[in-house]
Amino acid sequence: MKKIILAVFSFMLIVACKEEKKVEAIIAEATQEEIQPISDAVLETAVIYEANIRQYSPSGHFDEFTKDIPQLKELGVKVIWLMPIFPISETKRKATGGEDSKFASDFPEAEQSKYLGSYYAVSDFTKINPEFGTLEDFRNLVKTAHENGIYVILDWVPNHTGWDHEWIKSHPDYYTKDKDGNITHPVDTDWTDVADLNYDNKEMRKEMIADMQYWLKEEGVDGFRCDVAGSVPTDFWQEAIPQLRETKDIFMLAEAWEPELAKDDLFDAVYGWDTHHAMNAMAKGEKGLDAWKDRWAEIESIYEKDDIIMNFVTNHDENSWNGTINERMKGAAPLMTAFSYVIPGMPLIYSGMEYDLDHRLKFFEKDSIPKTKAKMWPLLEKLGKLKNTNPALNGGKNPASYKNLETTNDKVLAFQRSKNNITVTFVGNFSNKEQSFAAPLKGSFTDYMTNDPIEMNDNVLVLKPWEYRILTN
Repeated sequence: MKKIILAVFSFMLIVACKEEKKVEAIIAEATQEEIQPISDAVLETAVIYEANIRQYSPSGHFDEFTKDIPQLKELGVKVIWLMPIFPISETKRKATGGEDSKFASDFPEAEQSKYLGSYYAVSDFTKINPEFGTLEDFRNLVKTAHENGIYVILDWVPNHTGWDHEWIKSHPDYYTKDKDGNITHPVDTDWTDVADLNYDNKEMRKEMIADMQYWLKEEGVDGFRCDVAGSVPTDFWQEAIPQLRETKDIFMLAEAWEPELAKDDLFDAVYGWDTHHAMNAMAKGEKGLDAWKDRWAEIESIYEKDDIIMNFVTNHDENSWNGTINERMKGAAPLMTAFSYVIPGMPLIYSGMEYDLDHRLKFFEKDSIPKTKAKMWPLLEKLGKLKNTNPALNGGKNPASYKNLETTNDKVLAFQRSKNNITVTFVGNFSNKEQSFAAPLKGSFTDYMTNDPIEMNDNVLVLKPWEYRILTN
């Protein structure tokens, strides 16, 4: 009898354990899918990744990008910015860029299908471009990102629409018109594939905000990167962004430099265009370190302490229109990449950069990035870890301090970032020749990139062309 009771008890215990594991698994699965609202703490240590879905893989589908999201976590990525995912207008679909650009319709019919058009000629703000997959595929991308602790923001195009947008027919008053009453493309641009929106129209503003709210409320995205945000009236952002923030905590990035866009809880971050231009000029030898020192003085004078500047060595515009990182920066590329991480702000990785992309991606046609990890992946992985974990590189609303250090060589830049009694020191040779220098540094340090110990006592150091050191203490 005792054996029977013991057997029954054991069976019940096994069943109970299995049920408990099921419950634990369900709880774990539910917890995994949840992500805390984006916060100032996240922004302090964030790396942002610009995803070009079309060119990320040979298929150009969401799924190919989604499966690689866990790897992006290795690079310290905390925010994914998706280039526009919306349907693209067929009417006036561009095939080439520049002042002499052509439409797909300018080519023989047999060739027209290869011209996919500009992502920024949107025909519907609430639909998915079938080129990339389905709405369910998109939802799986967002879910996977959230499971990996990464936030997703959409590239929003508020300044204009494609010529197929339903507003063209149903609400022509939503658009800017010429003296003859014809809808026009944005003035003083060659963006002939898009129609300029008229922000004097209050109803258009309401619909624009409603379309943005859809993605926050229904699809769980975490904010927006807003295309040519400075071309849209600031009072629209003053109207729209508070409404969006009432819906959920979001991250707002403006493709603009204007400091007024970062005031009063409007955009969290703006583009560091002038920082980027200074880096290009220094890499080419066109300007010396005064270019950065002048830029830093400008940053301190026009921006507030809690304004975030997005720093980058490349992005979709730079790569396609102005050249690859190697074209523009050559041997200085690793130095400038590290520099973009250690100066105040938020660093950007553009699709392909992590795989040493060295060609200009086509903008209106299908192309593809390489998928071989070479020099850039380990560099970004190392820099991302430092950015994520060391408060001396905080670059959000409560950033670490920045202090220039005088050196004995005008080709060598030295500065320190500090917060919570932790300091990171950067020294770099911004020239294509070997340089020796001394800087006011004393004590024991670790070269973060090599883990080698370094003793400093105002001694002279030698740096190879474009060589740099990131010193931790």
